[in-house]
Amino acid sequence: MTPLEILKRGAVDLISPEDLQAKLESGRRLTVKLGADPTRPDLHLGHAVVLRKMRQFQDLGHKVILIIGDFTAMIGDPSGKSKTRPPLTLEQTRANAQSYIEQARLILNNDPELFELRYNSEWLESMGFEGVIKLAAKYTVARMIERDDFTKRLRGGVPISLHELLYPLAQAYDSVAIRADVELGGTDQLFNLLVGRDIQREYGLEPQVVLTTPLLVGLDGVEKMSKSLDNYIGLTDAPELMYAKLMKVPDTLLENYFTLLTDLDEARIAEILAGHPVEAHRLLAAEILGWLHPDADLGAAEARFRAVAQGVIPDDIAQFRVEAAEFNAEGRVSVARLAVLGGLAASNGEARRLIQNRGLKLGGETVEDPQLTLTLEEPVVLQKGKDKFARLSRA
Repeated sequence: MTPLEILKRGAVDLISPEDLQAKLESGRRLTVKLGADPTRPDLHLGHAVVLRKMRQFQDLGHKVILIIGDFTAMIGDPSGKSKTRPPLTLEQTRANAQSYIEQARLILNNDPELFELRYNSEWLESMGFEGVIKLAAKYTVARMIERDDFTKRLRGGVPISLHELLYPLAQAYDSVAIRADVELGGTDQLFNLLVGRDIQREYGLEPQVVLTTPLLVGLDGVEKMSKSLDNYIGLTDAPELMYAKLMKVPDTLLENYFTLLTDLDEARIAEILAGHPVEAHRLLAAEILGWLHPDADLGAAEARFRAVAQGVIPDDIAQFRVEAAEFNAEGRVSVARLAVLGGLAASNGEARRLIQNRGLKLGGETVEDPQLTLTLEEPVVLQKGKDKFARLSRA
């Protein structure tokens, strides 16, 4: 495959192929940008799609710059939002950024010749009000509200704050500051990336190439992968948990996952998909664990998956100690509360709904009563779904 064919694989928007080809043929090392607002520090395979595209540029000898939007996160990206997004403090963004960076490095080449980390507070914090006005003068309100998110909110009578209109300009100025040749992002970022091209022109720079990657659909087969929807596969999930989750990818998404998350060519993917779906899932799991957990014991992960599928409770599960303050006057604690303490539910209400939907097991048996309480004289094992366990005991 030619460099252009490699980079086009799995891309949704490429503006434009001719511009990218010209830049690739220029003989110089390109500066490839990816901006990330660290609002959620935990990365999953959905984030890996665009990070792998960055890695492809690195493998072709180009330098990628990961811009942590510590300053723009204080504005809040309105992309895909139906209401104003709550901003973060600079301290919160910096703390989240550390986790984001550590996980991104699992995919990116960390050679300083090919990788650079920047924070956009470096140039945005010192811009001052005069600088903001000058930047804002380079783009019109009419063009800004062409954005689909804003149009829908205007039609629905949902307020749009002025600071939200500044977000695409701030992100665009990042491209000016580092003189980006290419900017990557998900399809939900297309408008912001195109604003970057326009703003670069305004500053007398050659406009960046825009390349977007699709939003990976999660394990539910419907919504984009998201930790909040619990349909995700985390980059730092343990190998056996990652293997089990990959075995649950809907059959209809296998081709998509193979294309976006492996380096197998189209012919090999077609050959795999023509076979049995279970074997296709095994090969997918092997490919993905191969670059995220290269030292993982696939045989052990497969054996654990089979055992859990047959109802066996594995030994290597997370353990939690329940403090005395959690018990009532009778020395009992609700199973719903234990589910929260064991990380199987985010709140007591969510835990009760989980029980009502027959989604929680205690010692292998389905919990029927949301009000059930235990003394916890002996450790217990709670199970959510087929592969999420927690062993709880008194502190």
